Amino acid sequence: MTLQEPSRPASVWGNVEGIAYGGDYNPEQWPQHVRREDLELMKEAGVTLLSVGIFSWALLEPVEGQYEFGWLDEVLDNLAAAGIKVALATATAAPPAWLVRKHPEILPVSADGTALGPGSRRHYTPSSAVYRWYATGITRFIAERYKDHPALALWHVDNELGCHVSEFYGEEDAAAFRLWLERRYGSIEALNAAWGTAFWSQNYGSFTEIVPPRVAPYTLNPSQQLDFQRFSSWALMDYYRELVAILRQVTPGIPATTNLMASSGAKSMDYFDWAGDLDVIANDHYLLAADAERHIELAFSADLTRGIAGGDPWILMEHSTSAVNWQPRNLPKMPGEMLRNSLSHVARGADAVMFFQWRQSFAGSEKFHSAMVPHGGRDTRVWREVVGLGSALQKLAPVRGSRVESKAAIVFDYEAWWASEIDSKPSRDVKYLDLMRAFHRSLFLRGIPTDIVHPSSSLEGYGLVLVCTLYAVSDADAANIAAAAQSGATVLVSYFSGIVDENDHVRLGGYPGAFRDLLGVRVEEFHPLLPGSQLKLSDGGVSSVWSEDLHLTGAEAVQTFTEFPLEGVPSLTRNSVGEGAAWYLATFPDAFGIEATVDRLLAESGVEPLASADMGVELMRRRSDDGGSFLFAINHSRSSAAVRAAGIDLLTGERFSGKVEAGSVAVIAED
Repeated sequence: MTLQEPSRPASVWGNVEGIAYGGDYNPEQWPQHVRREDLELMKEAGVTLLSVGIFSWALLEPVEGQYEFGWLDEVLDNLAAAGIKVALATATAAPPAWLVRKHPEILPVSADGTALGPGSRRHYTPSSAVYRWYATGITRFIAERYKDHPALALWHVDNELGCHVSEFYGEEDAAAFRLWLERRYGSIEALNAAWGTAFWSQNYGSFTEIVPPRVAPYTLNPSQQLDFQRFSSWALMDYYRELVAILRQVTPGIPATTNLMASSGAKSMDYFDWAGDLDVIANDHYLLAADAERHIELAFSADLTRGIAGGDPWILMEHSTSAVNWQPRNLPKMPGEMLRNSLSHVARGADAVMFFQWRQSFAGSEKFHSAMVPHGGRDTRVWREVVGLGSALQKLAPVRGSRVESKAAIVFDYEAWWASEIDSKPSRDVKYLDLMRAFHRSLFLRGIPTDIVHPSSSLEGYGLVLVCTLYAVSDADAANIAAAAQSGATVLVSYFSGIVDENDHVRLGGYPGAFRDLLGVRVEEFHPLLPGSQLKLSDGGVSSVWSEDLHLTGAEAVQTFTEFPLEGVPSLTRNSVGEGAAWYLATFPDAFGIEATVDRLLAESGVEPLASADMGVELMRRRSDDGGSFLFAINHSRSSAAVRAAGIDLLTGERFSGKVEAGSVAVIAED
């Protein structure tokens, strides 16, 4: 049972000044003389905020009921004396061995019935009443002990909830799932209707008959799978809420958060649903070394994080100084890449830059994961860049609290992502993020900032709204998108959008269902393309993945397919709506086609780049309440680049010359 929560803290980590800087600190891995050296190095680097105690439960409570907090007392006292603030963890991210031995029922169970054992981390299910009892116990003990400590600035609740295991299939999870369903639907008749259980004799007589979607002979009920995904996200959030309720009772003035993993690779939880329970949004992000355009994926993930935060500043809780340890080939970051990565996050709304971790481990599975203090110590490029980044962030103190301004928006919905990639779809090649990422890339390269927003968010003020593969959508959200076009926005909706409602039931009458009237088109039949197949388009480009037999019911054709079996069928349409327009894209164009489409949309919407700049320069602007305007110009190219802007470069303290050197960054306080 979740405790009733007191009101949320009024101030959000306000006792950390400027752009916060630091990372995960694990002093329990090191002897006293190393900890003393850490304090000197932290001062040299300019560290102001550290996450402490994340995986320390087994050392804080080595035997049930016996506590050893002396080492943590000393660490926090020393950090406070050094002027360093702490995001103190609840220490619940990895149960100690004695707890697993006494209560093996806390272990997570996979869809095939396998109990996942200890020896790693995250080896518990959030639905375990026993685990919650112990987790709330250690959380309360820590909160009571440190509630008045001068170093405490923020609570770090658990860690990366949903990482490694995000769905749980044990008996206790099944019971929790049934209770969640009963609260959601109220009656078994309503559930049967929502799940379409008349299909394949799946009708239920009572909630007690329902089990999670475990391994079965063939494909499972998609509505059941979708609800289980919702439940799984909720179960972890409910566990988070129970820990936070204790923290708010004991320390009502200290904000709390947990580190999300909002990126193009993390789909297990609905972070928009989580946002209201976090006093400040915190996110972890890691580059994929094999991605040649990893800085663009970083930008997408940071824009998504800002969207989850509702546009408010947020915390970059983890990223890496160089290589990670968990990819097939863990490449180091190139010279200057850490600075560019860090300031790209700041440009997109982060008011804190933190790393995993402070000091690189000498043992354990993450010993080859880079850190602020590498194995080689001071005499390394990484350390010199860490010190340089700390100096740069100190100069960016005026940026803190400012917000990103965007005139373009991309609609993003985790439930649509889940529903669109459940099995038994027209094509497994349709991936929720692919087209979205292609459009975001085009806007990124043009220097146009883009907000990533939930379909229920206010779309007022956006000149351009992109709706990509929004397969599942509610009536209310579809109406919200239509209203944006009515009010003057240029709205583009792509293929495989509006097809089903929130129960994954097809909207009858012709695709694209919820958007059919808005777009002035009707799709008779899908024509997904085979791997390697392409269709030529009337503007000279080609498309892949998807096509469809489209009929105009009010819209005009802007572009057509030119090959059998869809020769002459529209592939891109435009429909005048109110003061704006609604466009429909019925295929996945190649790079040429994406750029041509964006050209058309920008010309109509009037959305323009932030500034004139050479290729390879990332542009973002943050604006403060007092009118201050900060233009970030991040040069990802290997040659100097021109940027047309006027003002003082905060990083140099001098007037901006109009040029950003290769691999460098300028942050211009604009005139």
